[in-house]
Amino acid sequence: MPKVVLFNKPYDVLTQFRPDGDRLTLSDFIKDKSLRVAGRLDRDSEGLLLLTDDGQLNAQLTDPQHKQEKIYWVQVEGIPTEQQLAQLRQGVLLKDGMTRPARARLLPEPDLWPRQPPIRVRLSIPTCWLEIAIREGRNRQVRRMTAAIGCPTLRLVRMAIGEYRLDQLQPSESRCIVTTQHPSQSFVSPSATSSRAPRVTCIVTAQHPSQSFASPSAASLRAPRVAPTLPTADSPAPASPNRSRNKRRISLPIAPRGK
Repeated sequence: MPKVVLFNKPYDVLTQFRPDGDRLTLSDFIKDKSLRVAGRLDRDSEGLLLLTDDGQLNAQLTDPQHKQEKIYWVQVEGIPTEQQLAQLRQGVLLKDGMTRPARARLLPEPDLWPRQPPIRVRLSIPTCWLEIAIREGRNRQVRRMTAAIGCPTLRLVRMAIGEYRLDQLQPSESRCIVTTQHPSQSFVSPSATSSRAPRVTCIVTAQHPSQSFASPSAASLRAPRVAPTLPTADSPAPASPNRSRNKRRISLPIAPRGK
């Protein structure tokens, strides 16, 4: 069964398992070697990162043709005007071309965990939060989009990918979802009929990084053992294994001994 892990990536953690000097990587938090990263999240970004042990599902989560919507909460310098927000919604011109239309709105300051280290603060320039939703995945796209309208990004947190939500996961915590749905039936298109969340059969609650991430064991997914039924007074007696053999025995006359 395909397994998907939702991980709240902390700031300054590399989205890779291989060691990179003294930098923190995913191997410092997730010990399941069968998992592969589905997509990327920059070192200086935080929030939802998906991992899966299914190659087909991984491709469908990351392939641009499936247009999975990704939602970000972004703290920016300055307070964008409605005209600047309209630029984000219509698409902005970057060095690698126009971006696709996005959803963008002002967001009340969210109740998030404090970032370590804190963002830089300039008393002369106010900051605000935006919610930006895109359906493409260029390199550092959201940061470049806000910079293009004159509001550089100070902090970026990914909150959702398609039907998967960060919810109450705290930094470095993870949650595992095992689904009975075949990958070819998941994430086909963002239509109302196909955007249903896969059926969850097992959820492993979030764990602190000091605890190794334990995937659901095979024993926990076995069918319950059925106790044998005891015979009652009305039940027929079990057949003896030797009864049929006894029926085939034939009594032969014994010949008299010769003198």
